[in-house]
Amino acid sequence: MSELPQIAPDLALLREGRTLIDVRAPMEFAQGALPGAVNLPLMDDEERHRVGIAYKQHGQAAAIALGERMVSGSLKAGRIEAWQRLLARQPDAIIYCFRGGLRSQIAQQWLAEVGVSRPRISGGWKAMRQALCAQIDAAAGRPLLVVGGLTGCAKTTLIQRLPSGLDLEACARHKGSAFGRHPLQSPSQIDFEHDLGRRLLPLTGPLVVEDESRHIGTVNVPLSFWQAMQQAPRIRVEMPLDWRLAQIRKDYIDDLWEIYRSQFGDWLGWALMRKQLATALARLAKRLGSARLARLQRLQQLAFREHARGDRQAHDAWLAPLLTEYYDPMYRHQLEKGEQRFLHVGDWDSCLAVAQEWSARHAAQPAQQHAVE
Repeated sequence: MSELPQIAPDLALLREGRTLIDVRAPMEFAQGALPGAVNLPLMDDEERHRVGIAYKQHGQAAAIALGERMVSGSLKAGRIEAWQRLLARQPDAIIYCFRGGLRSQIAQQWLAEVGVSRPRISGGWKAMRQALCAQIDAAAGRPLLVVGGLTGCAKTTLIQRLPSGLDLEACARHKGSAFGRHPLQSPSQIDFEHDLGRRLLPLTGPLVVEDESRHIGTVNVPLSFWQAMQQAPRIRVEMPLDWRLAQIRKDYIDDLWEIYRSQFGDWLGWALMRKQLATALARLAKRLGSARLARLQRLQQLAFREHARGDRQAHDAWLAPLLTEYYDPMYRHQLEKGEQRFLHVGDWDSCLAVAQEWSARHAAQPAQQHAVE
């Protein structure tokens, strides 16, 4: 195989939003890909499985020969055409496989046979993943501020207002509570880590994050970063119940409905949203107790009926007791059993101002002067 062009595993490729062609099998892609990648595999899952067995039993030459026999003729032509169609739209796309080895080289060679030359990433997916994970580990050593507060205090919105804000819930596609599941599929653990590393690329100074448990939806915050969060200084947002109810209604009802409607249409979207909210409430059965759960379920069903008639505020009837009888006591219990110190406790606007001042002050300090307050 002639010398084929390579490109270093540079995270600038992700910062620039370059299109990446992932030629690994669909199963590998589903387990975790690079941000911005499109899966156009050299071999499908079954073909890769058979080639893997041949490699283990008979060596590389036998595996290559089997692959060439399986992926030939019209099947080979179809895969080359798929790469060509994408390259016609994104001519600067770059190829990668697991280690930047045989599969990406074969894809390059096949493209070269039809007059197309594109580089592959040296070291492939593995090298880029190592670089992304190193971003997270390095971020754990930077100044970090954690924003806490009762459910409904718009902590995520505050994070998003800050140039130094890092939205962990956006990476997880989950709002961090029983009702926080996103209508779209949750990322794999690997994809969560890759997205987190990508979001860190433009954030070179101090970081502000929301107070989260290590487990967010179906994923876990990487241990080094989670440990840094536990040691970081904190501020706490405190807002009245009516303000928090309006925020919860926006997050868990209005915004959720817009996502479901845009993805699935009015009828199916409404059915799926109702199912998600009802299921989320039912998952709290053990903690709420049967009597309280039954009461909240009745109120929730009445709210759905009124919502269908145009009154979204009817959800306050079950959201308010959910906050005051479940989420608020749980948060206060965590405060009491912990030893958290807060740099500031106040309303949303004052916390935003404190976070902005903290970020500016730490951004102005040389790295060696940074210290946990």
